[in-house]
Amino acid sequence: MAVHVIDEANRCLNCKKPMCQQGCPIHTPIPKMIEAFKEGDLNRAGDMIFANNPMSLVCSLVCNHENQCEGHCILGRKGQPVHISSIENYISDTIFDKMKIECQPKNGKKVAVIGAGPAGITIAILLTKKGYSVTIFDSKDKIGGVLQYGIPAFRLPKTILDRYKKKLLEIGVKIRPNTAIGTALEIKDLFRDGYESIFIGTGVWRPKTLGVKGESLGNVHYAIDYLANPDAYDLGERVAIIGMGNSAMDVARTVIRHGAREVTLYARGLASNASEHETAYARLDGAAFEFGKQIAEITDDGPVFENILYDEEGNQTGVDEKMEQIYADSTIISISQGPKSKLVNTTEGLKASPNGLLMTDENGQTTIPGIFASGDVVLGARTVVEAAAYSKVVAEAMDEYMR
Repeated sequence: MAVHVIDEANRCLNCKKPMCQQGCPIHTPIPKMIEAFKEGDLNRAGDMIFANNPMSLVCSLVCNHENQCEGHCILGRKGQPVHISSIENYISDTIFDKMKIECQPKNGKKVAVIGAGPAGITIAILLTKKGYSVTIFDSKDKIGGVLQYGIPAFRLPKTILDRYKKKLLEIGVKIRPNTAIGTALEIKDLFRDGYESIFIGTGVWRPKTLGVKGESLGNVHYAIDYLANPDAYDLGERVAIIGMGNSAMDVARTVIRHGAREVTLYARGLASNASEHETAYARLDGAAFEFGKQIAEITDDGPVFENILYDEEGNQTGVDEKMEQIYADSTIISISQGPKSKLVNTTEGLKASPNGLLMTDENGQTTIPGIFASGDVVLGARTVVEAAAYSKVVAEAMDEYMR
């Protein structure tokens, strides 16, 4: 690993106009990071990228690098781009545990963070560094949100989240697990108890439904529920997956690792919606792909599809009237998620859009003064790095509000 990373760092051209940095949603200072790495100063490189992105250790593993930093590397125009993610991961992983996060003296002000996902962790770290006393509330027993319960361990080792928890506790962040705000405790109770500002980063945990007959049958499941605890499911040998995004690829690869022999993903379009790499890995692991399939019904025997007809240019021309029954022991629906409505229903004045996403201004301020939000609960199901980038803006806005 180390030799490979050194070779990759030596390939970097240190461009005056670093397209890799422009391609990164959070603008990681990649050339400076690589320069410090080549000089043997891992601590400086690590401190630099963590200060820019507290989720750098996670992003180095789960980002869509081929469309972001590496996809913009100038070497990729005629050959292979620098494998920036490996360099970032080596640096972040090496220095994370020994890194000391410098925090300003406590200013006597308390902040509540609802949700321990990427957005919540980012906010907690940034505001603790500014001197605020932060408490994280999460409905689950472990921190990480979608990182813990939505990304398989073969893509993101859960030990990384244990290390993040240890780092949060080190800098004084308090964590209340198994505490869903909007049930026994409500947002009004947080304001009553002296929290000057509240951040909502509760993510999207309600599966989007197909709305077809058979969706409530015992052999039908939702991707977000399955990925939270695959060991709880007995899916059989033949599994059909409706959807072809990144989450569907995670489901397919997980199902295969749990013993299924025939795993097929179905999509209405003619191409995968997932990243090129994730699609390739799913195919390599043994998943099959079927395109032009529109779900009509799900039976005890499996899904029933209508075949969409396309012309040579890929334009839809109609639907074959003949239904096609696919035989599968289980069907998993993976067509994205939306937010739960618990907080909106229990907080007067907190408004959401028709699809349930919290309404905010450009700085993350919700419709209630002092309550801010970012991440998937605002943007919809997006990426970790986008949640972290947006949360940096929101942290500054929260600091300004409390000052």
